Amino acid sequence: MGLIDTLLGHAGEKSVDKLTEDFAPMLAPGETLQRAFGFVRDLIVFTDRRLILVDKQGVTGSKVQYLSIPYRSIVMFSVETAGHFDMDSELRVWVSGQPSPVTRDLGRDRSVREILALLAQYMPR
Repeated sequence: MGLIDTLLGHAGEKSVDKLTEDFAPMLAPGETLQRAFGFVRDLIVFTDRRLILVDKQGVTGSKVQYLSIPYRSIVMFSVETAGHFDMDSELRVWVSGQPSPVTRDLGRDRSVREILALLAQYMPR
């Protein structure tokens, strides 16, 4: 992913090997990172057990929110793709027991299809 793509907010796959050390304190024993997608400052991380949404906040990005969603809690998901005048695709994930979906902007990128395929793969059957 190039600098221009990053500045425009396009998703790109991140190296799981580089993220493993950062996420180690958050992982359960035996849990492993599978895939990760990065945006300007945010991440969507797939482990073998859950989805982790990372939202860096503020000007410096020093405040970070980690939202952990076990796959078994995901009821459904949707993506609204970017149109000609829209700059972003939008991911919505409905979680059991929550009245409204978790929403994240994904940018314009072919990684959106990979994210959808991974969600479909990991959702409970």
